[in-house]
Amino acid sequence: MANTKRELFLKRRLRVRNKLKASANGRLRLSVHRSSKNISAQLIDDANGVTLAAASTLEKGLGFVGKNNVEASAAVGRAIAERAKAAGIEECFFDRGGFLFHGKIKALADAAREGGLKF
Repeated sequence: MANTKRELFLKRRLRVRNKLKASANGRLRLSVHRSSKNISAQLIDDANGVTLAAASTLEKGLGFVGKNNVEASAAVGRAIAERAKAAGIEECFFDRGGFLFHGKIKALADAAREGGLKF
């Protein structure tokens, strides 16, 4: 039975999210979304349903508006780590959604780790 790319993506996303929920213990979630033109990251408190910090290539301050490459992803990772530190957040879960941990997603995660986030 052949699955479409979208079906496989949704299956991966649900698998990742369920694993995170099973071991959450009140920790925050660093959620990443990648589109064809931009990439964004949010620190989410699922217990209260609140976004505590966010960064995206849509922000003019980062200088990567409309860019979706590895350099832009790393800049978003550094920005989210900086904003997390300002909010007093040091530890979270990395929610890659249904995206494979490779390329742009990996660059964002590595930059966030270098910025001081632990996951």
